[in-house]
Amino acid sequence: MNRRSLGVATLLAAPLIAIAAVIRPAKAQPGPDSVAAVKSRGKLLAGVKLDTPPFGFLDDGNAPAGFDLDIIRAVAAHIGVPVEFQKVTSVTRIPLLLSGNIDLVAASMTHTRERGRAIDFSLTYYTGGQALLVRKDSTIAGVSDLAGKRVAVQQGTTLEKTIARLAPAARITAFRDYDAAWLALAQGRADVLTGSLNILQGFSKNNDGFKIVGGLLSTEPFGIGVRKGDYAMRDAVDETLQDLWNTGAYAKLYQTWFGADPPVPIEVWP
Repeated sequence: MNRRSLGVATLLAAPLIAIAAVIRPAKAQPGPDSVAAVKSRGKLLAGVKLDTPPFGFLDDGNAPAGFDLDIIRAVAAHIGVPVEFQKVTSVTRIPLLLSGNIDLVAASMTHTRERGRAIDFSLTYYTGGQALLVRKDSTIAGVSDLAGKRVAVQQGTTLEKTIARLAPAARITAFRDYDAAWLALAQGRADVLTGSLNILQGFSKNNDGFKIVGGLLSTEPFGIGVRKGDYAMRDAVDETLQDLWNTGAYAKLYQTWFGADPPVPIEVWP
């Protein structure tokens, strides 16, 4: 896989790393012994969302569940420790990673160039796209119908930026999490909820009064985030993803959570 040199990555990340250093304790400095430190602690601390079915949510028994969480359980097994899940949001996930409160983030996070200057990412483990969810009686058929409409979106996401660019005349409200944005649509305080397609499908699965319209507005490659330069942890994640793909376990997980075969393969190195 083509990876940037350490010198170039350091140069690109310098402004953000300087800011992070102000809020980051010494214990959070990444290094070659990060996986060893996790083993010494006896558990992996993983930041996940719990409001984005089927990626991460609380099941009927109030237990954490979802595609992202199953991937991280496999990472923890690869390292040889149990995992402790900690709830994050789109706004808090990177700061909590930089502060050392968690070892990695698996929270339906799109790998962007801007985020790549602050943290490192694993291989792409899921590729999706942004869509629109409306009530079944809505006349909205796509992004061209959003002028003057009330659009709910999750704060601090690529989704927020994309909808602002594609529908500048829409009345966009950014909510703290997906649950709050979904509630706005369900209660009639928003005309549209925009988000990742499979997450919208998760919300509408048991709600017949809603429909997805307009096709995909973007491509969203999800990656698992680790601290900048934490190559040991990144490699542990990448090796896990490749092992899951090679053994067929990834396809089974994908079928379980999305009811389909994975449309995009995981990159596997020789």
